[in-house]
Amino acid sequence: MLNLLRTRPSAGTKASLLLRRTYATPTTTTTTAAAANSKQLDYPPSRLPRKSAKLAALHSRLSLHPSFPLETLARCLIHPTASPVPATNNSGLSNLGNNILGYYASEYLLTTYPRLPMNVLRAAMWAYISPDALASVARGWGIENAFEPTLEVDPGLLQFKRLPPGYKWGPDLHEEATQIYHQEQAQRASTDPSSTTATESSGDTISPPAYRSRDDILLTLQNQYTTGIPLSFALSTAVKSIFAAIHIHESPAASHQFFRAHITSRNLNIHKLFQFDQPTRQLSRLCAREGFAPPVARLLSETGRRSRTPVFVVGVYSGEERLGEGYGPSLDEARIRAAVAALRAWYLYSPPKGLEGEGAGAGKGDLPSLMEQGAAGLPRGREFRGSYVDVGEVIV
Repeated sequence: MLNLLRTRPSAGTKASLLLRRTYATPTTTTTTAAAANSKQLDYPPSRLPRKSAKLAALHSRLSLHPSFPLETLARCLIHPTASPVPATNNSGLSNLGNNILGYYASEYLLTTYPRLPMNVLRAAMWAYISPDALASVARGWGIENAFEPTLEVDPGLLQFKRLPPGYKWGPDLHEEATQIYHQEQAQRASTDPSSTTATESSGDTISPPAYRSRDDILLTLQNQYTTGIPLSFALSTAVKSIFAAIHIHESPAASHQFFRAHITSRNLNIHKLFQFDQPTRQLSRLCAREGFAPPVARLLSETGRRSRTPVFVVGVYSGEERLGEGYGPSLDEARIRAAVAALRAWYLYSPPKGLEGEGAGAGKGDLPSLMEQGAAGLPRGREFRGSYVDVGEVIV
C-alpha cells in the first residue's frame, strides 16, 4: 500500500501533465470539451478567457462594449516576453495603440495650445502618454500582474517576464553605451598609428580597439542585460493594446472618447514645463516680431527695501498693456519673473471655442480625428472648422 501511494501521481500532477500536453500539442485528440468550444484552440483549459472572473471584471470596470471580445482583452495582457508568438501576444496591438495615443495627444495639445514651443509640447505629450503615466492609468484600472508567465496563470492577469534585480534596461543601457563609445573613441585617438606594428617585450602586437558604433555597442549590451522588462513598461503596453483594440473592435469615436475619459481628464500643469534661458531677451524679440511696443519694466510696489527680506513687485509693460507681473527679493529677479510670466501667458494662449457660422481660425477648431469618425464626428450639415495656426516660438 505504501509503494502504491508513492508511485501513484496526485490529482494536481495529472492535471498539470494534461495541461502541458494540451498546450504543447494543440492538434491532439485528448482535448477537453471546454477547449474544443473555445474559439482559439491553442488555449489551455486554465486560460479560457470566458471562464476568467478577473477578465470579466476588468471588462466591466472599463465599460467596454459587449461586442468587445474577452479573447482580445486577454491578448492585451500578454507581453511578448511571456509569449513570443505574435498571434498570441500584444506586440502588434501595442504598436498600433502607441501611434493612436501619440496622434490623439498631439492633436489635443496643438488645438488647445497652438503656441506651445516644441520642447514643451514634447514634455506635455510625455507627461500624458509616457510608460510611467500609462502604468499609473493601468493601476487605476485595477490590472494585476502574475509573478511568472506559466500555463496555470489566470488570463485576467498581466503576463510578462520580469527584469532580474541588478540588470540594466532602457535609459541606463543608452547611457552606458554612450560612455563606452566615448572611451573607445578616446583610446583610438590616443593610440599612435605607428605603434600598431610595434611589439612589446612579450611579443604581443599593440593595436587600437576596433571601431564600434554606438548602435553596435547598445545591441551588445541589450543582448547581455535584457532578459526581461520592468513592471511599468509591461503595464504601459497593456494600456496601449486596449486602446488599439477599442479602435478596432468598436470604432475610432469610441477610442477617442476613451482617450478623453482616461488620459486628458488627468490634471497636467503645463505652465510648470516651461524653462527660459534668457526670458527678457526672448520677450523683446517677441514684441519686435509681433509689432508691439518694446517691453518696459516698472516697479509696482515694494516692502522692506532696507530690511533683510525685501519684496519687490515689478510689471512688464508694452505701451499701456501690462504683459506680466513678478515679485522677488531683488529688482532683477522680480523683472525676470515678470518676463517669464509674460512669455507663459503668450505661449499658453488657448483660442475660445468657435461659434456656429464662423470661418476657419475664428476660434478653437475641430480635431482632425473627427473627420475619421463618420456620423459620430462632426454634426450633420456643418463643415470642418480649421484650427488656429501660430507662427511659432521665438528663437534667440
